[in-house]
Order: sequence, then structure tokens, then C-alpha cells
Amino acid sequence: MLIAGPIGLGITIFSLSIARREDAKFDQLFEGFNHFGNALGAYLLMVVFILLWMLLLIVPGIIAAISYSMTFFILADNRSIDGMTAIDKSKEMMYGYKLKYFYMMLRFVGWSILCLFTFGIGYLWLFPYMYVSMSNFYDDIKDNPIPKEEAQTAST
Repeated sequence: MLIAGPIGLGITIFSLSIARREDAKFDQLFEGFNHFGNALGAYLLMVVFILLWMLLLIVPGIIAAISYSMTFFILADNRSIDGMTAIDKSKEMMYGYKLKYFYMMLRFVGWSILCLFTFGIGYLWLFPYMYVSMSNFYDDIKDNPIPKEEAQTAST
């Protein structure tokens, strides 16, 4: 649990480099350890908040997890902010995009089931594909926030 945050940040940095067609290096997988405090803090806060939302029911926990899903991407782009600020920005960024993200992640369920038939070997291809897809999703929405008025009319 102590290294999950820094490893997650490193994987995110690496995936963003691939998605942006930049020079991706193996060393980027461990860059999260250079920002150990922020990465660990963000990870622990996300886990606590999601678990608290899960106390209500499963669905609020899933919605919270989707709201916080862009936290490591925000930290990867701006490593000077702290974990709580990244979580707040993630919630704000995902406003109006949660269902679109859910549909995107739902597409990987079938692939994940197929990977089980390969005794897990298929995950070596699926996980990078998922992370690069999430990186592209992040790049698509980071500069295009949905105005709150438009999101409210779309949800009704």
C-alpha cells in the first residue's frame, strides 16, 4: 500500500508520454518515487474517500472512484500540487464526463474476461492499452470542461 501511489503516478507519467507521442522511457515508471509524499497522500485520500462513499452503497462508491480517476493524471501534469488539490481538480474535471468515462471503462470488461482465459498473460497487453486510453481521455477533457449549466440540462 505504501508504494501503490508512487507506482500509480509513475505508470500515469509513462502512459501520458506514450499517448502524447513523446519519448517514453522505462525510468518514467519510477518517477512517482521522486514525488513520494504527494503520490502516497493522493492515493491514501482516494482510498479513504472511496471507502467512505462505499459505506452508503456500491453505486456511490463507483461514482466517487470515477470522480477521482483523473487525480494521478493531474499530478503527472502538475507535480507541485498536493494530493487533495489534485482530487478536487479531478472532481471538477470529471463533472459531466462520468458517464462517458464509465462507458469507456465498460468496454474493457470483455477484454478482461478474455484475459482470464490466457491465465493472465493477456493483461500484459490490456493494462497498457487501458492506461493509454485513459491518458487520451484525460487529454481530451482537460481543456474542455463542460459548463455546469450545460451539464445540468444534459442530465435532466
